[in-house]
Amino acid sequence: MSLYDQNGHRKYLTPAERETFLKAADDAEREVRTFCATLADTGCRISEALALTADRVDLKDGTLIFESLKKRRAGVYRPVPVPPSLIDAMNMVHDIRAAQKRRDRGRAVRLWPCALNTAWRHVGAVMKAARINGPHATPKGLRH
Repeated sequence: MSLYDQNGHRKYLTPAERETFLKAADDAEREVRTFCATLADTGCRISEALALTADRVDLKDGTLIFESLKKRRAGVYRPVPVPPSLIDAMNMVHDIRAAQKRRDRGRAVRLWPCALNTAWRHVGAVMKAARINGPHATPKGLRH
């Protein structure tokens, strides 16, 4: 996998840009902040983050369990460890513990119930606030 596209442009954020992105996300709405941190800390695809439900947040083990959407079949999951600070923020913002006490254990509680284009706009706004420009200033830019 190349770090550059066919025109020689960098596709991914540098570690410094990633930190700047996360600092800019601190000024966003709480739900946008947790969304941006999830993308940055896990490297998941934007659609995988949007599909995340409360039952797939393991508060005890500190992992998020993503359904791998690029596999040839449904039902392929992968656990991704995340920093305790992200788990705490997700629990505070999305009330994960309460959702997991529901009859369905939180399976019906999407953490970010918005459309893909809205999620892209949120990430773009944080990239703009962080003054990150170029082909790498996208959700995909957070993947590596």
